[in-house]
Amino acid sequence: QVQLTESGGGLVQPGGSLRLSCAASVRASGRPLSTYGVGWFRQAPGKEREFVAADIYNNGRTSYADSVKGRFTISRDNAKNMIYLQMNSLKPEDTAVYFCAVKYGSSQFGSWGQGTQVTVSS
Repeated sequence: QVQLTESGGGLVQPGGSLRLSCAASVRASGRPLSTYGVGWFRQAPGKEREFVAADIYNNGRTSYADSVKGRFTISRDNAKNMIYLQMNSLKPEDTAVYFCAVKYGSSQFGSWGQGTQVTVSS
C-alpha cells in the first residue's frame, strides 16, 4: 500500500502558475516508487474525476489530457519519493481538486491522496 499526500494548491489568477507536489510513502509496499506508474487526476465541483497526466513507465514518456497538453508537466523524483505537476498558463476551467495516484503493473490507478484544491480566478 502506498500513501500519497498532495500539496501546493491554492488560489491563482488566470495565466498564472502553480507546482503541485505529491509525497509518496512506499515503505509499506516494499517496492520503490520507480516501479510504479504515477499520475495526476482532478475533480471539479459536480463533475467526474478526470485524467490529467501520467508517467506510466518511468522512462520519460508521459501522457496528458488534451485540455492540459502544452501547459502542464508531470515529473517525478524517485530518490525523494516525490511526484510533481507543474501547471502553467492556468485557466478558470482548471479549477478542481487535484489528486495524485500510483499504479503497479497492469492494475488500475489506486492509492489516492486526499487531494489539493486549485482555484483559478481573478
